[in-house]
Formats: sequence, C-alpha cells, structure tokens
Amino acid sequence: MRTVPELIACKRDGGALSAEEIQWLIRRYTDGTLPDYQMSALAMAVFFQGMSEEEMVALTLAMRDSGAVLDLGHVPGRKVDKHSTGGVGDKVSIALAPWVAACGVRVPMVSGRGLGHTGGTLDKLEAIPGFSVNTTTERFIELVATVGTGMIGQTKDVAPADKRLYALRDVTATVESVPLIVASILSKKLAEGIDALVLDVKVGRGAFMKDLDRARTLASALVRTAKGAGKDCVALLTHMDYPLGFTVGNALETAEAFAILHRRAPADLTECTVELAIEMLVLGHVARTRDEARAKLERALDDGSALATARRMVQEQGGDPRVVDDPSLLPATKTRTPIRARSAGFVHGIDALEVGLAGVALGAGRTRSEDSVDPAVGFVLAKTVGDAVALDEVVAWVHSDDEARALEAARRVGAAFSIASDKPATRPLVIERVE
Repeated sequence: MRTVPELIACKRDGGALSAEEIQWLIRRYTDGTLPDYQMSALAMAVFFQGMSEEEMVALTLAMRDSGAVLDLGHVPGRKVDKHSTGGVGDKVSIALAPWVAACGVRVPMVSGRGLGHTGGTLDKLEAIPGFSVNTTTERFIELVATVGTGMIGQTKDVAPADKRLYALRDVTATVESVPLIVASILSKKLAEGIDALVLDVKVGRGAFMKDLDRARTLASALVRTAKGAGKDCVALLTHMDYPLGFTVGNALETAEAFAILHRRAPADLTECTVELAIEMLVLGHVARTRDEARAKLERALDDGSALATARRMVQEQGGDPRVVDDPSLLPATKTRTPIRARSAGFVHGIDALEVGLAGVALGAGRTRSEDSVDPAVGFVLAKTVGDAVALDEVVAWVHSDDEARALEAARRVGAAFSIASDKPATRPLVIERVE
C-alpha cells in the first residue's frame, strides 16, 4: 500500500487510485486517522484531475460502506428512489413517492434540507403539523414494507464519510468537482438498499448546474457510476430557469404538491412529476412501457389509491393526514403583499435564482445548516412564462407578516420578471434523457 502523500501525488499528477486504496483512504478518514489537511489535498487533486469511472464507483461504494447500509431484501417488490439536484419550487417528491408506491413500487426516500437558494423536501414535509422526518432504521424499513414509502432525513449512521467530506469541500472550494458530487449523491442513495434510481438533473439559472454541457456531464457520470455499482439508473435533464409550479415556500409548496394528486397542479409541475414517475415504474418492473406506466399512474388517481397512500404516509409519520385534502390546515401568513407588473406584454422569464434568494431572505430558506425556517412564508405566482400581462397587473403575491421583509421581497421578485411585447416560444420541460 502506498503512503497517503504518495496517493495524493499520484492523483495530483493524473494517475489512478485502486479500489483498495480508495477504500483504505475513506476508512481512515471516517475513523479520524486521516487528517483534514490531507483529505483537502486529495479533494483538490480530484477537482483538477478528475476520476475514472472505476475510481468513481470505488469512491461511491467506499463512502456508502462507511456507515449502515439498509437491507430491504425481505421487502417484496423492487425498491426505486428518485433524486433531484435541486431547484426553486421543486416539490415533486412529496407527491411522487406515494403516487409511485400506490402503483406497486417501493420508494425508500432519504431526503435533505434546503440550503442556499434551493428548497429541501424535509423542510416542506415538516410544514405538515406533527410530521416527523426522524425515525429509526427499523421503523423506516417498516414504512417501506407496509405503506410502500417512507420519507426521512439522513441518519448519522448513513454514509458518515460523506457528511465529513461534504463539510470539507464546502470550505476548500471543491464543491463543484463532478466525481465528488457523484460519490456524495450516490453513496447516500445506495445506502437505502435500492434496486434502481431515477435522477432529475436540473439545468438553468435556479439549478446547481447552470449550463447544459455541465449538467449533461454530471448526469452521465451519475448514471454510469450507479450502473457500475450494480444499480439500474436513468437521468432526466429538466429546465430550471424559472420556478417549478406556482409556489415557493415550504407550506405553500407542500399544498401544491398534494394538488398534483387532485389533478389541480400547474402543468409544468405535473409534467415533471409524471415523467419521473414513469421512469420509476419502468425501472420498478411494474410497467414494461411508458404508455403502460402512464396508464397505471392515471388509474391510481382515478381510483383514489394515490391519495390514500399519501394520507397513510403522512399519518404513519405522525402528521395530520387531512392536509392532503385540506391545505388550510398548513401554516399560513395573515398578510399577502401583491407584486405588480412593471410593463405590459408577455412574461419571458422569471429568474429562479433571484426568486430563490428572495425566499431565503424572507425566511423560507437558510444560508447555514443550523438556521431555522419559517414554514408559512413564500411566494405564489399569478403569472408564469408565456402568460400575457397588463401594466400594474398582479404577477405574484408575497406571503409574509413582516412588512419590511415583504416589501423587499416584492421588489426583488418583481425585478425577476422579464416582460416583452412578443409571446415567447414554448419549450419542453424535459431536455433529454440519459441512460
């Protein structure tokens, strides 16, 4: 076995590390015998030199095996999860998990919290009165076996190497490294005991990946690495230049997510959810074709089983199941501040990044992991891209009882709307599929 400095030098000079060497490094880093300064040097070497497909698979598996790996082998049926790289207004998982579970696919979903301009599924779920995202591994497995899905946060014993390495990357300017992103995402997902994974890689102003080439590179690396680790995987590249759906903010997004199951959600949000659900049903082996998968999803809405599964999921995790049908039970502000159009014409764009940052300033998100969030605050769009708008017409509403914050948010979100005289061309939500 080469020494740690030799391994760092090898990667610095563009060489390859063996799976055994990568496993050894991650074991030592997890137990504290490899100091942060040496892991920082290795992370920077990876940032500049990249990793081969074999190295990425080895790193992912080593990080997965740094903690507990769930055994869902005794639970009948295929286990399929979905992961999004994050965006503004992305509340898909809340409806997707019970909808897919109602169609016969088990969905073990370990989600994250919002940080920066992107929201987090856990924060949205915790807007439901009583809902708990913290549970034991045994209870999580029971939820997947009985309800068909469970939605929880990462426990301290799942991929602990990732938690340490992510914190290190954040302060050493190595967050954007594709191999390190791949290992971070997949180590946690593979620890769930899944058979397959569907990825939603967002592209655009409100996404982590701002341009298509970088997003395509990440999606391809994720899919190849997951397959190299023995899991079926498909990725969809989807637009994130403007918010998904009409709501931004935790309780507001939770209500809109459940609206999908009532057929009352905006078209783009419904399309994104359906496209991901179709992929999950095919990978879950309950549908052979896209058309068959779509038909199953429609039946689950028609017969009420998707809603029933959502209510049961909420109830079994301590929440009030009535929120699935009655959004008035969710936290809400007393005050709504209108945002008015500064000109007439058609909405050409809504800067998702600016809307997301305005939401953080309003209290809907966090800039540090220890920050708390206000579940009630946020925005509701009255107009979206392609809509006609008159001068001074309301294009959105700010939900906040803090007048000063609401006025500042209204200014920022109002400026995020770009309006022109011509109607913009329509474009598909899904850019491409990677498998």
